[in-house]
Amino acid sequence: LSPLQEGPRHPLLWLLVLLHSADSFYVPGVAPINFHRNDPVEIKAVKLTSSRTQLPYEYYSLPFCQPTKITYKAENLGEVLRGDRIVNTPFQVSMNVEKKCEVLCNLPNKPVTLTVEQSKLVAERIREDYYVHLIADNLPVATRLEFYSNREEEEKKKEKDVQFEHGYRLGFMDGNKFYLHNHLSFILYYHREDVEESQEPTYRVVRFEVVPQSIKLEDLKADEKSLCTLPEAAGSAPQEIDPSKENQLLFSYSVHWEESDIKWASRWDTYLTMSDVQIHWFSIINSVVVVFFLSGILSMIIIRTLRKDIANYNKEDDIEDTMEESGWKLVHGDVFRPPQYPMILSSLLGSGIQLFCMILIVIFVAMLGMLSPSSRGALMTTACFLFMFMGVFGGFFAGRLYRTLKGHRWKKGAFCTATLYPGVVFGICFVLNCFIWGKHSSGAVPFPTMVALLCMWFGISLPLVYLGYYFGFRKQPYDNPVRTNQIPRQIPEQRWYMNKFVGILMAGILPFGAMFIELFFIFSAIWENQFYYLFGFLFLVFIILVVSCSQISIVMVYFQLCAEDYRWWWRTFLVSGGSAFYVLIYAIFYFVNKLDIVEFIPSLLYFGYTALMVLSFWLLTGTIGFYAAYMFVRKIYAAVKID
Repeated sequence: LSPLQEGPRHPLLWLLVLLHSADSFYVPGVAPINFHRNDPVEIKAVKLTSSRTQLPYEYYSLPFCQPTKITYKAENLGEVLRGDRIVNTPFQVSMNVEKKCEVLCNLPNKPVTLTVEQSKLVAERIREDYYVHLIADNLPVATRLEFYSNREEEEKKKEKDVQFEHGYRLGFMDGNKFYLHNHLSFILYYHREDVEESQEPTYRVVRFEVVPQSIKLEDLKADEKSLCTLPEAAGSAPQEIDPSKENQLLFSYSVHWEESDIKWASRWDTYLTMSDVQIHWFSIINSVVVVFFLSGILSMIIIRTLRKDIANYNKEDDIEDTMEESGWKLVHGDVFRPPQYPMILSSLLGSGIQLFCMILIVIFVAMLGMLSPSSRGALMTTACFLFMFMGVFGGFFAGRLYRTLKGHRWKKGAFCTATLYPGVVFGICFVLNCFIWGKHSSGAVPFPTMVALLCMWFGISLPLVYLGYYFGFRKQPYDNPVRTNQIPRQIPEQRWYMNKFVGILMAGILPFGAMFIELFFIFSAIWENQFYYLFGFLFLVFIILVVSCSQISIVMVYFQLCAEDYRWWWRTFLVSGGSAFYVLIYAIFYFVNKLDIVEFIPSLLYFGYTALMVLSFWLLTGTIGFYAAYMFVRKIYAAVKID
């Protein structure tokens, strides 16, 4: 799974007040590296990615120049799941030492020869729009894109907008010909640290840019010492890769250093420049207004109606009139009748609680800047471990609810809670992983990692769920304010708008409307290799989502009980998760409009992972709605006197 890529600071003012100075605040455990002049700055390769195929590959899957000894960095769980395979490269870069042009690998008089197979592969990757990702001192490489902001006034002021693209393009196509970027001009920016006069100056790397070029073998003039001279820009021809025959070329690079005012602590800002912060504020204000509007209407209706209802129901003198009335009081003898399949319901709600706790903690910790993109894969690793450990809470709530619903087989219930949702997730991921394996992509989870994940599931999560379930099941069940009758009451025929599916459609609109702009940014982070770092916004949106789900669920359950339909347990859970249906529709829209994925396997990956997201989102919102409705139902029946 490609996680949301993460980042440090947020435009939320109150957060900045909290942290008093965002610049001085940096992730614990990530210390800056000081370099002296001539110190080697290691350049490593991370992976090749493409938003067209969604399949990452490792750097040496293509015939690039290799160092004498290839060493892979030991990686955390998040990096492995993301398909990062960090490896050393033959680029020799020294701090503050310029290089005009130097040839990699073979001696200059012996160019690299790509076989027909290799040429085909390179051409294929160029056609699929692959990007290469390198890092220097843990900073990812970026390509600078300049364009004019306003076309009409172009002549008056040539103000260029600068944006950065992650990584650099492997090559480009012109007509039906493929051209490879075989010369890289690295531009590294350093910040000179303040030291005492007697000491040697120290430098820190604060930005890493590359300008890729395609230069034909004949135009790259190289001498015996591996030095080369670049041709004049106007006269040079690009290096073509013909997939039908062998190709000869040279790989070369140049290094240029520039001093910069950027402090080390804010060196990630370039990568996170978001021009869309206004949209975020707009969407949040929009959501808040919607939620307030909803709360207002809801509180008014519910309080007025309930007061009237309760006052009517509690009038001692005209009991006869009340008996003829319809309304939610009539179903008091059936409203707490246990539903069908109580074990499955409590298991799903347990998983929902587990997800809720995990998401809340992850977003909160990320909002405080602990999961910045400089600690690669931290978000993913944290989420996995938290989900495992939150099994205690999931088990506890599931066990207590199962006991309330008159369940007896607590061991089976605990097993169901620990395996139902994780089992579905693992199953889908395993199937998708087999397809990725077939493509030899680095995005495939290696077998040892899979075994480790299974051990975590059965060694940490399962026992914790059992522990929580045991205590939840032993605890006093939720006290229901009214007794349940022996004989179930007949349910009158329902109007068309009380249909389940209509309910799902109606209930899903508001929570989805409150968060869909945020969803767009999350989708582009996952599918288009962007960084996602606005966790302060995400936290607000999450709270708005919780509030709107609870409210809509209370309204729906009130209408349902007024229609004398007391089968609300499952229905509330399904209807509250209605926004997941809209997330699915949005994902399809995003696939058709924003991504140009054409092949079968990338489409399968997209819809497989989307199905997981929608399922998790349904569990999350369904659980929030269910508990809100349950509390509401217990409150209103406790307020009426029942003979």
